[in-house]
Amino acid sequence: MSKIELKNVTKVYDKTNRAIDDLNLIINDGEFFILLGPTGAGKTTILRSIAGLEKINSGKILFDDKDYTSVQPAFRDTAFVFQQFSLYPHYKVFDNLAFPLKSRLRNLSKDAIKEKVEKIAEMLKITSKLNNKATELSGGEMQRVAIGRALVRDPNIYLMDEPLSSLDAKLRETLRVELKNIQRNLGATILYVTHDQAEATTMADRIGVLEEGKLVQVGTPEEIYNNPKSTYVAHRLGSPRINIINEDILSLDNKPNNTKQLGIRPENIKINTGTYKGKIRTTEALGAETVIAIEYKQIELLALFQGSFKGIKGDNINFDIDTKNILYFNDRNENIS
Repeated sequence: MSKIELKNVTKVYDKTNRAIDDLNLIINDGEFFILLGPTGAGKTTILRSIAGLEKINSGKILFDDKDYTSVQPAFRDTAFVFQQFSLYPHYKVFDNLAFPLKSRLRNLSKDAIKEKVEKIAEMLKITSKLNNKATELSGGEMQRVAIGRALVRDPNIYLMDEPLSSLDAKLRETLRVELKNIQRNLGATILYVTHDQAEATTMADRIGVLEEGKLVQVGTPEEIYNNPKSTYVAHRLGSPRINIINEDILSLDNKPNNTKQLGIRPENIKINTGTYKGKIRTTEALGAETVIAIEYKQIELLALFQGSFKGIKGDNINFDIDTKNILYFNDRNENIS
């Protein structure tokens, strides 16, 4: 596996659309790195640029400190997993997995290919499907094969473009765990892009948050969740979403100078205690937790309550706020806590 470095990389479409804007990024050897951002933030363009499928306008792309900026895609030795399955429909699963290994550049024996395919199939729990055609598989099985076809190659880096987004919620949860375990076992370098904060927080060693082609913060999931650099970053992680309110809504001592907005995570609002009074707008039962929307001074605050909650819309409610964990933002939406 390799360390990947992007130095001042810029990609412009139609002379004005800066899909990647002077981006600097290091992905360490053996790291599971996730790029997080909404549609149009530049996530897929970064993947395609690393793979050589997009020609960048300026900057450098390095693999283990060697300049690969102008190297053709076939010689970059990257493995790409797409959002759609992209399997050969009439091939058996074995042949879909083996296909990347049959390149003349690899010169592998049939026995070596068979051993590699069976090892990856076992990791992905699809050994029993090796003789099935791709058209005979479920959606989850097809995506396992698509991931497996990348894993067999031992490339410089695995590039994954929202590979779980088309699956149902339960299967996504299962494959997140399995993919992280496989990455650890292989020591693989993975660059994974998503707009799903749950994927980012559960799988990433580090997260890079993208906004309109710019990398606005890099850190561990805990660092970014607890100390976001801006309101934009604060909104990217956390479910239920963070409460961002004007600073004059709460009377607080010792606020930093130039505070314009406050950030309050729902888990830091305590229900049925404290001196704040509001009304319940809605409740959402999530099993072990309940999300409560509170009307307070004509704004809505989301609170996270552990366990089931018996209140209903319109009920008066007392609550308290853990002021030690409030985030403070200035008029440029920057964290000044």
